[in-house]
Parts: sequence; structure tokens; C-alpha cells
Amino acid sequence: MKILPRSFYERDPALVAKDLLGNMLVRRLRKHLLIGRIVETEAYYGENDPASRAYTGRKIFNELMFLEVGKTFIYMVHGNWLLNIVSHSSGGVGAVLIRALEPIQGIEIMMKNRKVENICSLTSGPGRLTKAFAITNKLSGVDVTDSNSELLIVQGVRENFEIESSHRIGVRRDLQEKLRFYIKGNRFISKL
Repeated sequence: MKILPRSFYERDPALVAKDLLGNMLVRRLRKHLLIGRIVETEAYYGENDPASRAYTGRKIFNELMFLEVGKTFIYMVHGNWLLNIVSHSSGGVGAVLIRALEPIQGIEIMMKNRKVENICSLTSGPGRLTKAFAITNKLSGVDVTDSNSELLIVQGVRENFEIESSHRIGVRRDLQEKLRFYIKGNRFISKL
């Protein structure tokens, strides 16, 4: 498994969000590996992005978005932990929300964690995937570029797929750009 390097995340969050599609999220959970293919993402920026956690400026709760790229930024919304990867150009602010995964390995453990049997609803949304992968804020700040990490993002098998985009889901105020990206036709993307 080739881990995506820190330089991958040192770019505009929208570019990172698109390029994460097709790569794999790997969760080390005790003796097990849970693996899911990233099929849906959203890009977030800083103080000029009304939907961003960083919109109000640098605070204790969003400080990770301003710091080193390639680290996890995990926060709670509506009782669900949401997994973001800090991504931005040098001196910038931003993160990419992992919105949905296609389950690949450790599916039985994911189902047990979520208490569901329908594979299509297992990781098709940001709160669902964090429950399935046993991801909480205890993993906030983890370096996904470190081979010893409990969470990694590794290069997926190169394949052709079409990327669709839309406005971000569940935000009150959005930017004009379409910053949600997903693999067209994938049955594991979140349902609107």
C-alpha cells in the first residue's frame, strides 16, 4: 500500500477533494484493517467560506485547519463525528470532508459497528462512515501520511471513472463554486 504523501495535501482543497476519489481510507482497529474506497468528498476553505468551520477565524475548535496538512480534523455535527483531512496551499486554510466510502475490507466489522446489514447504507454518508470505521474525535490530529498511524489514505487502483460535482450538502450558505465531488454512478455515495 502506497501512502499518499504530505505534498498531496499541500494544494487547493478542491483539487485535493477531487484527487482523493478512488483512493483508500485505511483504519487500523486492533488486529483488523478496515478499508474503504473514497467515493465522495467536499472541499472547505477559511474565513471567506460561510460553510467552513474556519469561517469565524482561527479558534481552538478549528485550529487544525490552519496548521500542517495531512492531519485529521474531526468534529461533531448532529451527533455524528465527521472526518476531514487538513488540506491547503502554503499559508492557507482548509480541509476536505470525506463524505462516503465504498466498503472494501472488514465489512463484517463495519456492519457490527453500525448495526446494519445493508451494505449500500453502511458508509454512504459522513456520519455513517465514521461509525462503521470506529472514528471519533480521539483520532483528531492523526497524521494520515505516517505509516504508523491508525488512519491512513493510500493510493487506490487506478481506474477510469467520471467525477460529478454539486453544491455541498446540508449547508445553509454556500460558495458559488460546486465543492462536492463524487464518482458518477457509484452506489455508495450519500443520498440527498
